[in-house]
Amino acid sequence: MFDNAAGIMTAQKIQQIYELLFKRFGPQRWWPGETKDEIIAGAILTQNTNWQNVEKAIGNLKKASVMSLEKLYSIEQTQLAELIRPAGYYNIKAKRLKNFLKWLFEQHNGSLAEIEAMNTENLREELLQINGIGRETADSILLYAFDRPIFVVDAYTYRIATRHQLIEPECDYEQLRSLFEDSLEDNVKLFNEYHALLVRLGKEFCRPQARCEGCPLENLPHTLETD
Repeated sequence: MFDNAAGIMTAQKIQQIYELLFKRFGPQRWWPGETKDEIIAGAILTQNTNWQNVEKAIGNLKKASVMSLEKLYSIEQTQLAELIRPAGYYNIKAKRLKNFLKWLFEQHNGSLAEIEAMNTENLREELLQINGIGRETADSILLYAFDRPIFVVDAYTYRIATRHQLIEPECDYEQLRSLFEDSLEDNVKLFNEYHALLVRLGKEFCRPQARCEGCPLENLPHTLETD
């Protein structure tokens, strides 16, 4: 946590935002997924698309009886691409999913238990070395599949934090992630819920064209500039 006045005020504001969002929206019950395999696949498939499209793609994988990491590793990339077509950018995403699976099966014997035994920093570093796995995707896998206390940052987080003057516009991913992690209790459930609430706020109110009237945060300092 912070030990200076400005940092303490920022931390208090971040905590207040969470309380206001939770009071308005309630628990979001993220991440949707029945198994770790499904959560990991979903984290990769959700890049540059909405969750409804990912659900359709995962539905196709289930219908084809290949919704496990082992089966996804075994099928041809072209078949995988066709099955995940609803998620958009399906050829690219099939390649990225295959890159993850190649790493898992060729470097870690296809064992989630083996990588779960790694410390968070080393696991994150390895995930980020996989072609097509960026910071948001890696952190989503860490938080939602492996219950690691990593705060996931996305475009909604950045937009909300900028408008409510938590950060300067030039703030990068790691700075914003650290800001939330330093301001909050080190708690997986809290990080999970907070990220989901920010996504909800970003979709309903803090859009590129802001809808401030009725927003749970409308009485907090904010600007109306779009990203």
